[in-house]
Amino acid sequence: MPQFRFHSEEATAVRRSLLVRGDLRDWVPATCALVAEHLRHHGIAPNGFPFARWHALPAGVIAVEAGFPIAARITGAGLIEPSTLPAGPVLAGWHTDPDQQLAATYRLLDEWLETEGAIRAGDSWEIYHDLPACEGLGVRIEVVQPITFAHATTARR
Repeated sequence: MPQFRFHSEEATAVRRSLLVRGDLRDWVPATCALVAEHLRHHGIAPNGFPFARWHALPAGVIAVEAGFPIAARITGAGLIEPSTLPAGPVLAGWHTDPDQQLAATYRLLDEWLETEGAIRAGDSWEIYHDLPACEGLGVRIEVVQPITFAHATTARR
């Protein structure tokens, strides 16, 4: 069952790339390991689990960033850059079934959005609660989708 909540803005340390969707499964764990090593080298503790967020571009390309939330914003240093996860209302759903495709979790979120009259308000992100082992994405994945309510958009016009 999806959960509605408010997400506070989070500073993050990320690596960015342009990929095709099929490359995400290998790129995310390797990138999170790279970001984790960068943070360790600079004495910065992650402030949560690793995540990935992407935006679809034309021709099947996606702009992706992956890394960790951190307590304070970093300055850009080569491959690792500062970013943020936005504040605002979000809908979160959990993927925990190794036999089920992650797409089923996204469908549950879409059904909730339709039922509740809410709409997407930006790109979602996935939080990988199993990833610190960096052996794959795991099965405990939290999908977070920023949202707004259609009636709130209509009322402002």
